Amino acid sequence: MTTQTLQKVDHSILKTNQYFIIGLSLLAFILNVPLLAALVALTMGLGALVKKPGFGWAYTAILKPRGWMKPDVVEDNPEPHRFSQIVGFIFLGAGSLALFFGAPALGWTLVWIVIALASLNAFGGFCVGCAVYYWLTRLGVPGFGKQPPAGTFPGAKPKANAEARA
Repeated sequence: MTTQTLQKVDHSILKTNQYFIIGLSLLAFILNVPLLAALVALTMGLGALVKKPGFGWAYTAILKPRGWMKPDVVEDNPEPHRFSQIVGFIFLGAGSLALFFGAPALGWTLVWIVIALASLNAFGGFCVGCAVYYWLTRLGVPGFGKQPPAGTFPGAKPKANAEARA
């Protein structure tokens, strides 16, 4: 691995984003409201555009100030997480379009893929989109240049260290 500068990334804001994606996408499915799935996709897309988790506002404005969620800051690369959010945006966007154009089996399948992958990340600590980002780096694909933090399996959450928490 090459030497690289890692940044402090608060994984609590990422987890909040995942919880909202999971919850709102499930609600869209249960209530059969494709527009809600489209709004989640749009939020993810806008978040990727401004380089912040789309639903991160809930963490910074509500959960963290009230002490309902504590910061979980680790040395990490934010780029794979943004890439993962873009992939989720594409899948939810495509799923929403399929729903709007009368292909509910395809549409809800794409929504459920996002729910499953966000759940794996939120509850299992493994980010499939991040793993794909790191694989694309290994393949030398232009635009993908970050390596996983030292000692971290690609896609797994890096271990916290005392310096990152400061």
